[in-house]
Amino acid sequence: MSPSILLLFLSLFITPSFSAFVAPITKHHVHNTPFYTLKLQLKTPMQPTFLLLHIGATYTAVNCRHNYTSTTSRPVPCNSSLCHSLQSNQLISKKCDITTNTAVGGNCVISPHKSFALVDSLALPATDGRNPGKLTAFPEFVFTCSDESSRLLKGRAKKVVAGLAGLGVSNYSLPAQVSANSSVFSLCISGSPSAPGVAFFGLDKPYYFFPGLDVSNHLSYTPLFSYHGGIFTNQKTETKQLKDGYYIKVKSIIINGKPININQKLTMISTTNPYTVLERSIFRAVTVEFEKESRIMKLKSIKPVKPFKLCYEADGVLETHLGPTVPQIKLVMQNDVVWRVFGKNSMVRIVDEGLDAWCLAVVDGGVGSVPAIVIGGHQLEDNLLQFDYGKKRLGFSSTLLQYKTVCANFNFSTNNAIKVF
Repeated sequence: MSPSILLLFLSLFITPSFSAFVAPITKHHVHNTPFYTLKLQLKTPMQPTFLLLHIGATYTAVNCRHNYTSTTSRPVPCNSSLCHSLQSNQLISKKCDITTNTAVGGNCVISPHKSFALVDSLALPATDGRNPGKLTAFPEFVFTCSDESSRLLKGRAKKVVAGLAGLGVSNYSLPAQVSANSSVFSLCISGSPSAPGVAFFGLDKPYYFFPGLDVSNHLSYTPLFSYHGGIFTNQKTETKQLKDGYYIKVKSIIINGKPININQKLTMISTTNPYTVLERSIFRAVTVEFEKESRIMKLKSIKPVKPFKLCYEADGVLETHLGPTVPQIKLVMQNDVVWRVFGKNSMVRIVDEGLDAWCLAVVDGGVGSVPAIVIGGHQLEDNLLQFDYGKKRLGFSSTLLQYKTVCANFNFSTNNAIKVF
C-alpha cells in the first residue's frame, strides 16, 4: 500500500482530539421579547435539548419533575461528599435537608429554590475553534431539578425550553464541569432566530467565522469580577441576581462624542434581560442626550412604545450594514477601553399595525437600582464576548458587523461520533 493511500485510510478512523467544546446559541421570541437558548445533548439515550442561556446562574437546571426519562439519571444522595461540595458552593451553607416530599426524600437539596441535585449525561461537540469535532459525553454531569427557566420566562415557552444552562462563577456551572482545566468561555449570540450563534468552552483562541476571520484577534479587554454583596433586587429584572454573575465597571457613556460621566458604575452582563437596564439617573441622562443628538440628526420622534422611552419613525432613519443611523453610543470602561454600540444594537425595530418605528433599546431600572447598569441580550447580539475568570478579564469585540461577519457565521458542520469523557 502506498504511503498516500495509507494516510487516507487512517484518516477515516482518526478524529482530531480537542479539549475545548462548542454549542449553538439560538434566539427565540416570547410576545416579541427575545430570549436565548443553548442547544445540548442530554440524557440516555441522548436527546437534543434547549436550555435557557443564563450566564449568572450557579447551576445548570432541568425541569425533571414531569416526564423526565433517562436511563442514566440518578439523584445525589444526602450526606454524600458531592452533596456537601454542592452546598458549600452556596451563598449560605446548610445542613443536609431531608425533605418531606417522598419523591426527593433523602436526596441532596440545595438553595436557593429548594431544588434537589441529580447526575445525568450531557454531551457537546469538541472544537478547535474552526469546526465541531467528536460529540463528547460527560456521564457524571451535575444538574439541579428546578423549574427556574419557566419562572424566568413567566411560564411561557415550556414546549421549547427544558431547563437552564448556568454559566456563572461556580464550581458546578456548565463551563466548570466541561472544561475543568480552563477558566475561559466565550459567547457569540446571533441576532437572527433562523441562524444560530455559538458558545465556546475551554478555548481562548482561535474563533473562526466566515470568511476566515479569527475574531480572537479583535478583542479588547477590561477587568472582570464577581459581586460579593450577596443577593440584590433590581426593579425591572423582577428577579434576584446572585453573586455568581459577571461584572465590569463603566466610567462614562459617550453619545455622539458627548460624554456622560457616571463614576465607574457596577455593570452586569446578562443574557436573561432582553434589553439594557439603567439606574434612573443614568437612564435620564442618556435619554436626554440621545434625544438632543437625534434632533440634530433630524430624526422624527413619535409616541414611545412601552417599555421604551424614545422611538423614531422608521421611514426617516437611514440604514447601513451597522444598523439604523442614529447617535452612536460608546461605553468607556474603567481602564479606558471602549465598547462601541452602533444602531443595530442600540435600537430595536417595532413593526405593528400602522406602526413602523426604531426605539432606543434601554429601559428605566428605577431609583438606586443595583447594579446601576445591566447590559442585556439585544446589546450583546453579534458581539463576541470572552469571559476569562482565571485572568479576571472580559474580552469583547464590539459588533462583528464592522468586520463584515456575524455570530451565525461559525461553521457547524460536524462529526457526531461519540467519545466518553
